[in-house]
Amino acid sequence: MNISYNGRDFSGFQYQHDYRTVQGTIEKQLKRMHKMPTRIHGASRTDAGVHALDQYIHFDTTIDLPGDKWAFIFNRAMPDDIYIKDVDIVDDDFHSRYHAKGKTYRYKIYTGAKNPFYKGLVTHVPDQLDISKIKEAAKDFVGVHDFTTFSSAKAEIKNKVREIKQVDIIKTEAGLDIVITGTGFLYNMVRIIVAYLLEVGRGLRKADTLNMIAQKDRTIIPKTAPAEGLYLEKVWYENL
Repeated sequence: MNISYNGRDFSGFQYQHDYRTVQGTIEKQLKRMHKMPTRIHGASRTDAGVHALDQYIHFDTTIDLPGDKWAFIFNRAMPDDIYIKDVDIVDDDFHSRYHAKGKTYRYKIYTGAKNPFYKGLVTHVPDQLDISKIKEAAKDFVGVHDFTTFSSAKAEIKNKVREIKQVDIIKTEAGLDIVITGTGFLYNMVRIIVAYLLEVGRGLRKADTLNMIAQKDRTIIPKTAPAEGLYLEKVWYENL
């Protein structure tokens, strides 16, 4: 299933007892259909408040329906903040997370006066941002690096080496978008990178990306950008 969702009112993708999650909402409908619990597996376990334009999930089923019927049934049952875009029958060994070749995340920022209609959807930065400095700092993320400095202290994975393929800083009418594509990401990695870039853009920190990466020290960038501006924009597979 290729799905999209507005994460504002979800406590993240991953199932949590007594909390509203994307996984829990979808599995509730699958349980109705199968008369038993059916586990789904997502390409990305987005955090509370994070949105997805292009999330993929997979599950095993004994129900024989074509993809368009699955989508029709689900969209009739889903709340307004989840939409099933497309459904395909895939090989038995396909895994949404482990077969993904990369992901693209977009972080949306607006500047100037506060706009209540952006609440939960775009991050507000009241200061004007120097986009040229942000671009200067962003370009050095491209490549293979140990991203310990730019990962959450809660990350349990020991290997923090990841490859960033591309970083685009796009000026918008309201502010700017930061678009990052990589083969894989650590917990909170995109939001920590954004927090650093915003400090550079506000003149609170100089563009010193390669040195920051080399230090492998999470404490030198203690902030994490808010969840509301982050969108999982694309999951990349070889054959999808």
